[in-house]
Amino acid sequence: MTGREPTWGDLRSPVMFLALGFGSGLLFRRGAGTAGTVVGVLLYMLIEPTSDQIYAAVVGLLVVGGIPICGAATKRLGHHDHPAIVLDEIAAFMIVMVGLPATPAWVLAGFGMFRLFDINKPWPISVLDKKLPGGLGVMADDVLAALLACGTLHVARMVLAAL
Repeated sequence: MTGREPTWGDLRSPVMFLALGFGSGLLFRRGAGTAGTVVGVLLYMLIEPTSDQIYAAVVGLLVVGGIPICGAATKRLGHHDHPAIVLDEIAAFMIVMVGLPATPAWVLAGFGMFRLFDINKPWPISVLDKKLPGGLGVMADDVLAALLACGTLHVARMVLAAL
């Protein structure tokens, strides 16, 4: 599906404002997902000091609410998972950091590991990216990349603790 390119004017729509990551998805033609992940880092730093219940509620809202939002954005743009749609990266970064220390080193490791999985899309991420339609497809591949990044970092943390 090919369609139109999003513009700054699209941000007037609340759905597009959210889907385009408050405009971060429009900042760079290449690397929009990285810009969206930076927004995820900023949101993480804002929400992390709150309770676990608030953190879980924000993550749930981003993921579950992000599915119809990203789906509507794909329809509006006429393009499945346009790179400028970065709400999925924002939500995913919040998942990456679950249970990890909120230190600069772990945040940087989370950022790098997530971008590695999201950009390269190894199996089974690539399957979700290609097979699931609409907003579910947009969100699912990033959620899986986040889960794999999170798991990898938890293993690394255990290994480091054992040294």
